[in-house]
Amino acid sequence: MNAAMTPPVRRAGPADVPAVTALLVDALIRDPLAEWLVPDVQERPDVLHRLLAVDIDHAIETGNVDVTLDWSAVAVWRRHDLDAQRWTLGDYHLTTFTGRAAPRFGEMNAAVRSYRSDAPHHWLSWLVVQPGYGWPVASDLLRQHHEVVDRTGHPVYAVVTTEAARDLLCQHGYRPDLPLHLPSGPRLWPLHRSGRPKPPSR
Repeated sequence: MNAAMTPPVRRAGPADVPAVTALLVDALIRDPLAEWLVPDVQERPDVLHRLLAVDIDHAIETGNVDVTLDWSAVAVWRRHDLDAQRWTLGDYHLTTFTGRAAPRFGEMNAAVRSYRSDAPHHWLSWLVVQPGYGWPVASDLLRQHHEVVDRTGHPVYAVVTTEAARDLLCQHGYRPDLPLHLPSGPRLWPLHRSGRPKPPSR
């Protein structure tokens, strides 16, 4: 699919939580980070589904979840500000929804928290595209939210699990930082996009 054929994008609502969760689980089931977090291939789908269903429900309430009309791609964004603790998934959630995989989820969260800024910013939690659609669809999702965040002048942060995702974000103005390393796990690629406040219109 080329850029001229990319589908329209809309904001997801509460009724979309099951569909968004299913799309993410299907895309992430073979992700190197997911394989490290939950090595048991039989257990992995259930763990991801339990955790992501709660995560997406919170994101729709407190952030932005954008989906293409044909459900080929989804982007999940968080707003990190003074009220950010409202949607934080703490140790209780991890233990409840991830079971024996909780220690590795805790290690991942600690690595990500070491990179996340305490200043107000937006956070790209998830960006996935179904096979066969390619990165142009993801680019549309990025551009749409960048227009939103640039009205605030806030930066955007992200941590991705593949070099392809890292390279895509670099094409959209993100700057990569030093990789994060998990104990005996895959590298994570942290990136940030500086705030670009738009001048007031005349």
